[in-house]
Amino acid sequence: MEKENVLISACLLGNNTRYDGKNQNIPLLHNLVNFYNLIPFCPEVEGGLKIPRDPSEISGDKVNSIKGKDVTKYFNAGAFLALSICKKMNIKLAILKEESPSCGVSKIHDGTFKNVIINGRGVTTKKLIDNNIKVINENDALKLLQEKENEN
Repeated sequence: MEKENVLISACLLGNNTRYDGKNQNIPLLHNLVNFYNLIPFCPEVEGGLKIPRDPSEISGDKVNSIKGKDVTKYFNAGAFLALSICKKMNIKLAILKEESPSCGVSKIHDGTFKNVIINGRGVTTKKLIDNNIKVINENDALKLLQEKENEN
């Protein structure tokens, strides 16, 4: 049986795509390859932002860098590319990094750059959910992995 394609935040698999040039590697998530064809993707990088880059946060309907630069167009471009890949590869599930301005599933920073977390969705998460793609965060992905391993 062919494995289902799943989009996953590249940083969760150890790719140094974060704004600070680091990653958010979760080694256990690598085991998802036993059940899925993982498609690593960083919407911010694919949308045209460099590594490293100034941190950004959502404020209203804009995404601004810590220096006050409006970087919304890069976040929108990355979200559009993520959706395009999902459509092209028949992806129905995405695993995205919580608290990211692109990938936050239910939590994001509040736009003040004071490390305040609020309920909200990242730009890419919104785009995918609006197009009927299920989006889960890394913690839910670990639960999914455990379920899959228990099935076998």
